[in-house]
Amino acid sequence: MAKRDQPVNGRLSELSLLKDGNLILTDASNRSIFWATNTASSSLSLQLHLQNSGNLVLNDLEGGVNLWQSFDSPTDTLVPNQVLTRYTELVSKRSEANHSSGFYKLIFDRDNVLRLVFDSPETSSIYWPDPWLLSNEANRSRYNDTRIAVFDSLGHFVSSDRFEFKGADFGRGPKRRLTLDFDGNLRLYSLEETSGNWVVSWQAMSRPCRIHRACGPNSICNFDPSSGRKCSCLPWFKMRNPKDWFDGCEPEFNLSCSGGNQSPTTFLKLPHTDFYGYNIHILQNYTLEMCEKKCLESCNCKGFHYRFKEDSGVYNCYTKWVFRNGHHSPNVVGMLYVKIPKALMSIIHEKEPLFTYFKFKWNCSGQAMKQLNRTYEKRNQNGSSEQLLWFACALGVLEMITITLVSCYLNRTHKNSLAKHEYYFPIVTATGFRKFSYEELKKATRGFREEIGRGGGGVVYKDPMLNGAYDAGKVEKLVEVALQCLEEEKDARPTMTRVVDMLQR
Repeated sequence: MAKRDQPVNGRLSELSLLKDGNLILTDASNRSIFWATNTASSSLSLQLHLQNSGNLVLNDLEGGVNLWQSFDSPTDTLVPNQVLTRYTELVSKRSEANHSSGFYKLIFDRDNVLRLVFDSPETSSIYWPDPWLLSNEANRSRYNDTRIAVFDSLGHFVSSDRFEFKGADFGRGPKRRLTLDFDGNLRLYSLEETSGNWVVSWQAMSRPCRIHRACGPNSICNFDPSSGRKCSCLPWFKMRNPKDWFDGCEPEFNLSCSGGNQSPTTFLKLPHTDFYGYNIHILQNYTLEMCEKKCLESCNCKGFHYRFKEDSGVYNCYTKWVFRNGHHSPNVVGMLYVKIPKALMSIIHEKEPLFTYFKFKWNCSGQAMKQLNRTYEKRNQNGSSEQLLWFACALGVLEMITITLVSCYLNRTHKNSLAKHEYYFPIVTATGFRKFSYEELKKATRGFREEIGRGGGGVVYKDPMLNGAYDAGKVEKLVEVALQCLEEEKDARPTMTRVVDMLQR
């Protein structure tokens, strides 16, 4: 995408191949050159060819060389046989609907290892492969000088650092693409031809909350398999930008810098929670009291993570100068201690101990949502369809009453004499319900010409002879009988209560 952060006018802009061999894109807004390949050739046989692979190639047919090709300028996606090199990179888009440059990149690092990197104006960090692993521990090789990665049409990906994988649907068949998505995960997609949907057949990160900056500063990422990734502010923090979690959260309190035992500051304990990186110190074999004192003595310390290290058999203290890359999971070992004013702890409970568990709710109100652009035209503006629908609703209510009264009637005939049958039967038939033949319905609707609605029960057609009126006196009489049945028949009480309540409303 040419200049994705300042895209060209979508209408009346032109792509032109000049005689000097330069391919230019002219913006319709000011007719200026918006983008160019900056190629030159004196050949009289220039050709711009869109290949079946998806590669757009500018050829010099006389010299037999390619002057320029689109495969050398990927955006966020690779297609089969498009090579990623030391000179190219994939850059995610900003959001699902915003195609400008995001903050996640797939690159070959200086050590020749293929990596996923979070790169923003304020900070940069590697998150795949796991940054605490050495290259050989991550099954990568730094000893190569080609720095290329490519996947074929079968779904087999190979990189010069010895990393490779195969898609779950490996083999000939679907079209495929490898995309660095806006959430920072690298995924291989396969196209389902029948439905037109792209299905994930491989992804780099199985735990999305391990992606750096999944949520902004001072916020925590939690993954629910049923609903996906969610973000939440730390307790007593609020969102900076209600429309974007990337901006993270900010405290709703001010911290005093005075330390010691008389400090007005304490710590809030959050289990199974951690913020990766940004440690002031990594203090080994520290007690909890020592770690607390160390953080209280530093104005830059926002809190600390305290965990037991099985390999060394001691507890380590990781003091934090900023809370970034937060995540919560039962698999997270250790406790997070957040520095807060003591006054806030008294809000929880005056008798709670200094270190207490805090169960916080996940707030998703700030997540960006994409509104579907769906408009529906009203086919009839004169109100006749609305009247017909109201009439259909009235008939539905009357039908409910009829069914209930028939049930009530059957109970009565089972318990009492047949004399009561003469009392109920005329009222049931007063609604006018009867069976109609197909020919009668076809004639009444003029060949099922005009459809006025659809529902779970089928299609509703307009009867041109229908005036939308019904006998209100019959309805009142039915309500009266329904109330009487309600008093006398306990078995029918729940159903009749709903019917009477509906009619009264």
